[in-house]
Amino acid sequence: MRKDTEEVVGSLAHYGFTALALHGDMEQRDREEVLVRFANRSCNVLVASDVAARGLDIDDIGAVVNYELPTDADTYLHRIGRTGRAGRDGLALSLVASGERNRAALIEERQGNPIRFERIAALEGKPRGVPQAAMATLRIDAGRTDKLRPGDIVGALTGEAGLAKEAVGRIDVYPTRSYVAIARGQADRALERLRAGKIKGRRFRIHRL
Repeated sequence: MRKDTEEVVGSLAHYGFTALALHGDMEQRDREEVLVRFANRSCNVLVASDVAARGLDIDDIGAVVNYELPTDADTYLHRIGRTGRAGRDGLALSLVASGERNRAALIEERQGNPIRFERIAALEGKPRGVPQAAMATLRIDAGRTDKLRPGDIVGALTGEAGLAKEAVGRIDVYPTRSYVAIARGQADRALERLRAGKIKGRRFRIHRL
C-alpha cells in the first residue's frame, strides 16, 4: 500500500495538487505531521490506505474518492461516511475498473440504491486552475514540555513577526513540538522573522514543512 499511495500522490503533485500520503509503514511522528497538515488546510488531498485511515476523525471533509473499490460493502460505507457529516454537504466518488463491477454490485445491494456510472476520458495535458492549499505549516521544535502555549505562538507571529491575526490558522501543540498554519503567501516571511526573533523570550528551531 505504501507504493500505491505514494504513486497516487506523485501523480496528483504532477498535476498541481498539494497531496500527502498516509500509509501503514509510516512512523508515528510522520503520520501525525501528515494529519496535522491535512486538518489545518496545508494539504488539500490526503491519499490514505485503509489500514492507515482506520480511526481517522477529521472534520469537514469535502469529498471522498475511492481510487480502488474495497472488497466489502461495509468498508465502502465506512469510507464515504467521512464526508457530509453533521448536516454538511459531501461528495463520494469511486473510480471503478471493469474488473471491479462485482464489488460495485455488492455495494449497490448493501446500500439499497443503484450506483450511477459515467465513463471518463483520459486526462490530456495539465489541468488549469488547480486550487492550492490555503495554508502552509511551520514546525517549531518546542512544545508543552517547554511550557509553550498557542497564545505564545500567536503573540510572536502578530508581534515581532508582524503578521495579521487573520494570517494565522490552526495551532497544534504536542509535548516536544508545535505546528502552526500560516496563510500560504506569508509563510516564508513568517518563518524568516520567527527565526530572527524569539518566542516567549527564547529561540527555537523552526522549519517549514
